[in-house]
Amino acid sequence: MSFVSNQRQVSNPPRAGVVGVGAMGENHARVYSESRGVSLAGVTDLDDELARCVAAEYETTTMELDSLLETCDVVSVAVPTSVHYDTVQRCLEAGVHVLVEKPITDDVERGRELATLARESGLVLQVGHVERFNPAVRAAKRLLSDLEIIAVDAKRLGPPIDRTATDRVTLDLMIHDVDVVQSMLDARPTSVSATGTADGQHATATLEFDDVVATLTASRVSQRKVRRLTIMAVDCLVEVDYLDQSVLVYRDSFPEYVTDESGTHYRHESVIERPEVKNREPLRAEIESFVTSVTEGSAPVVTAEDGLNALETIDSIDDRIRTAESVEVRQ
Repeated sequence: MSFVSNQRQVSNPPRAGVVGVGAMGENHARVYSESRGVSLAGVTDLDDELARCVAAEYETTTMELDSLLETCDVVSVAVPTSVHYDTVQRCLEAGVHVLVEKPITDDVERGRELATLARESGLVLQVGHVERFNPAVRAAKRLLSDLEIIAVDAKRLGPPIDRTATDRVTLDLMIHDVDVVQSMLDARPTSVSATGTADGQHATATLEFDDVVATLTASRVSQRKVRRLTIMAVDCLVEVDYLDQSVLVYRDSFPEYVTDESGTHYRHESVIERPEVKNREPLRAEIESFVTSVTEGSAPVVTAEDGLNALETIDSIDDRIRTAESVEVRQ
């Protein structure tokens, strides 16, 4: 797929801006400032002091949003989810390519409007599902063509965060794994069930596909940070650690009884393979891919439609959680 572009000519190298420079937005500014093939032209934030500090750190300047959009060819949007729609719409209407942090919006219909606007304007709209660019995920995905997958289990757990969380745990955390699983299986779930606890800070969902069942857990109340994906197949088990960027493949399990001087013992051994994973920062890979899509006129790795598919599944999960909660209240 290629875009028929009717936006303004992209500079060489492209000029990049960051809209919203909180924790995530500052990382976007850092990567743009360090990357070849793109120049960081400016940043903007409602917090003027924060914007000035980030601009000074990465040797760029602060601007009002309209001025930034007049200056830049591409922008990262890292503002709160509640204002994704309005912010991305302004950027696209200004003829600027957009990488918007996940989720694409907080509403599927409004997200579709943005996807249509980008498509009709010939602009790249990439959604920041950064785990797609995790080297371990990419390595695991290369194995899938040879596997008959039975089940998938994903855990994204951590302690209470030290920032104000405006998004529910499903939209903030679980959506990462929803996108990864749907991408790996190249499918949408045929049915969804889910439950939640801890005042909405912990959720578990079961997604059924044609021949695969996926169980996803997301939590902000765990005392250990876990980011792990397990793929169970007919002949092997694959473990992906997002944090360590590692992949382990367990094959040929051999249970047996062994007799020695001390008696008879049960032993279970398996062959463990460790595919090569070239570690690198996923955000850097994501931004480089975004810029490449813009300069080459190609579709992004994570399209607006991908972002909408993940959001629709999260909406189904949240509906099931609300239904379960209402049943408990009636009982």
